[in-house]
This record gives sequence, structure tokens and C-alpha cells, in this order.
Amino acid sequence: MTAVLFDFSGTLFRIEPTDSWLRAVLDEAGMALPEAELAQAAKALEVAGAQPGGAQPERLPAELGELWRIRDESAELHRAAYTAAARQVPLPEPELYDALYERHKVPDAWSPYPDAAEVLSTLRERDIAVGVVSNIGWDLRPVFRAHGLDPYVGAYVLSYEHGIQKPDTRLFTVACDALGVAPEDTLMVGDDRRADGGAAALGCRVHLVDHLPVERRPEGLRPVLGLVG
Repeated sequence: MTAVLFDFSGTLFRIEPTDSWLRAVLDEAGMALPEAELAQAAKALEVAGAQPGGAQPERLPAELGELWRIRDESAELHRAAYTAAARQVPLPEPELYDALYERHKVPDAWSPYPDAAEVLSTLRERDIAVGVVSNIGWDLRPVFRAHGLDPYVGAYVLSYEHGIQKPDTRLFTVACDALGVAPEDTLMVGDDRRADGGAAALGCRVHLVDHLPVERRPEGLRPVLGLVG
């Protein structure tokens, strides 16, 4: 392997818990909810799949089906899909739905997995190129910069910038071309069997990790170092 492509959410980084997400937005707005109500609203947002990078919807309304399917193809679609999901949950003020969406893009809302820096720095020491390929509707580069991981990444390929979502092989092709590597010499690491597994159709090897909270996955990325030699 001469290159490794990584997914973002659930692979290198994990979004904050839903209750922390909601609490941060309420604090910023100068609002408060009783703890029981906050916990209930946070759980409802989680069930609705309203937090980008968080849980998938347990029940998606039929009218959101098509929007949800293509949500990562543009910034506008991404915002529309997630704010619509959030609006299924009653909140004290209507402006909180947009505030929740903005909050998830803040670097402080994300934590790198404990072994992410070690794995990325080791790959760099071995002269193995690194790219990030993400289905997403906003620019994640500031998150990498804020957490000190940007120097290790040679290319960012984000679905909304290309109008293409994984598992479409064209997105992986863009990443390989940007790094100047052949797909057959490339490993794709992600947490979604369908989306990230699409790289296999291009000839990449695929390694899947578990989408778990940061504290429950201390070294899920370390096996990558053995796979690339």
C-alpha cells in the first residue's frame, strides 16, 4: 500500500454526545431546560437522526426520504435534511434548529479517536500518502487544523464539493488522482460497509472500523499500520 484513504465521522473523529450538542446550543442562546426535559429532547433528536455524524434515523418520515438519500451532494441539501430531521422534535425557540446545525460544524464538537494522531503521523513517517474521503455537506478542514491533524492529510475529497456521494467510485477516483496513487495500491478505512466499501469496486482494499464513542474505541485505527506494512 502506498496510500490510505480515511473516512471522517466515526473513523478519525467522533461527534459529541447528543445531550452535549443540545446543551451547548442552549447555553449559547442563554436558555435552559430542566435536566429531564433536556435529556428527553436530546434522545428524541438522536432517534430522529438530527445530528450530523450521529445516529441514523430510527424512523425517517416518507417526505424526507429522497432528500435524505442525496443529502451529502451539496451544502444546501445537507442543511435542509438535518434541520428538517431536527424539526420533528419540539424545542423552545425555532432558531435553535439552525443553531444546532451550526454547532455540529464547530471543531470543539468533534474529538479525534485516541490513536488517530499516532496512526496518521506513523503513515507520514513511512511516506504513505493520506487522504480523507467524506460524505459531508460542509468544510471539515478546520476540524483537522484545530486538532492538529491537518499536516498529515495530503488531500480532502468531500462529497458536497463534487456533487457525488460514496459509494460512487468516482469520489474515490478523485482521491487517488489527487494523491497520485493507483487504486490497487490504496487502502480505504471507514465505518460504513456500503459507503466506504464502494472503494473495493475501484480496486482498493477496504478496512472497516466500528463507529463507537471515543472512549470505547481507544485503538481501532492501529491495525491499519499492520495492513500497510
